[in-house]
Amino acid sequence: MNSSPPPHQVVLVTGMSGAGKTTALKAFEDLGYETLDNVPLFLLPNVTAPLQGAVEVRPIAIGVDIRTRDFDPETFIGQLKALRAQSNVDAQVVFVNCGDEELLRRYNETRHRHPLAHDRPVLDGIRLERQLVSPLLDVADVQLDTTGRNSYDVKAFLDHTFSGGAQKGAMAVFVTSFSFRKGLPRDADFVFDVRFLRNPHYDPRLKPLTGQAPEVQAYIEEDAGFRDYFANLTHLLESMVERFAQSGKSYLTIAVGCTGGQHRSVFVAERLAAWLKTKHARIRLAHRDMPAPRAGEKK
Repeated sequence: MNSSPPPHQVVLVTGMSGAGKTTALKAFEDLGYETLDNVPLFLLPNVTAPLQGAVEVRPIAIGVDIRTRDFDPETFIGQLKALRAQSNVDAQVVFVNCGDEELLRRYNETRHRHPLAHDRPVLDGIRLERQLVSPLLDVADVQLDTTGRNSYDVKAFLDHTFSGGAQKGAMAVFVTSFSFRKGLPRDADFVFDVRFLRNPHYDPRLKPLTGQAPEVQAYIEEDAGFRDYFANLTHLLESMVERFAQSGKSYLTIAVGCTGGQHRSVFVAERLAAWLKTKHARIRLAHRDMPAPRAGEKK
């Protein structure tokens, strides 16, 4: 009995200029994807069609943004719908994003010119582009926020999302801690505030440590409100994460924040990720704003 070949994996990588689309494409290349950049939209059907008679069809990642010759959000969405209507193509969209302030800093540091800021300030070009590409957020399967992230973080994110292995097709879940002082993670689907828990920052013995240290964990667990909060949190997420997975969502980001992103949010994110691993196969944990331990300092 002949079985149908698996659909051709196609990822359209778009988003804000300077946010890291090139880095994302390099990460896809390292994952075994064929990669192309700035392909005109009218050529997408040709470059995404599986080669007839090919023994092995490599997945393909294609960069499309405002530099693309015929770029237009409506045309992009139309081509995406056409791709998704094909039974032999599995098309997804990755939207690479970044905060305005960091984008501005990157352009100032590299002295590159923003594509829409030839005769205007860079920040005006960034804001104009954000308005132009905003409709693509509605069709994006994955949002990748590179604010505060390096190329290694981007590669780890995409590897976790798209490599899948034996669990390919299963929803990937990313848990991150963060500091409210440094802003909300732009790609978060859920944000939980744990600033009400007792704060190790005010204990001189615990202040230099992080939420990964057993002493800090024990201190937070002694808070009378922690046990009920965590039970309610897992009860809420148990059904919601499962429903998102059943709806076909490919990636879910859960963010846990406290004031400094060092103690309470780190501990709760660690505990939450450990609980999620008992329910789901593809869990990744990161601590966006936790300071790196100094040499000789224990976690």
